[in-house]
Amino acid sequence: MLDATRKIITACARRLMPARIARRFVRRQDGAAAVEFALVAAPFLALTFAILETAFVFFAGQTLEAAAADSARLIMTGQAQTAGFTAGDFKNAVCARIFALFDCANGVYVDVKTYTSFGSVVTASPVSNGQLNTGSMAYQPGDVGNIVVVSLYYQWPIYVSMLGDNLSNLNGSKRLLVATSVFRVEPYH
Repeated sequence: MLDATRKIITACARRLMPARIARRFVRRQDGAAAVEFALVAAPFLALTFAILETAFVFFAGQTLEAAAADSARLIMTGQAQTAGFTAGDFKNAVCARIFALFDCANGVYVDVKTYTSFGSVVTASPVSNGQLNTGSMAYQPGDVGNIVVVSLYYQWPIYVSMLGDNLSNLNGSKRLLVATSVFRVEPYH
């Protein structure tokens, strides 16, 4: 009886040896695919969402650029001046050119300034301490021969941030999209 018990204990001890357990674990392939997928899925999904968000930001920037060029043409050709556009009217004209992508009523800021020469144009950033400063924005469409700078601003929300490396350049995980058009007002009288 003692020999039989000793054989059982020896057999159990051999089965529990760390090297044998490790070899048995390495040979098993039952859940390998699930484990590999779990290791790769999170970085893959994060990268996919980051790529999609970057594409949306570039698309929104291009849409804002097109709206700036189209709406600036109203001032360049004198249509806004002869129609007596106010700042609100001009913003509505901008909003008519961008839809479904932006919250135009609350999020798009329009800055139209007039200069006497191209050398006197000031292009200072309206951002201070990570916030968009709208206090210096104005609506001055100018007259024939004036240099006019039309700038559109939009704070685009950023959702995917990878370890602090993201597209945001404003506080609150937002990216400032800027579209500018500079031109001389054509004779329209």
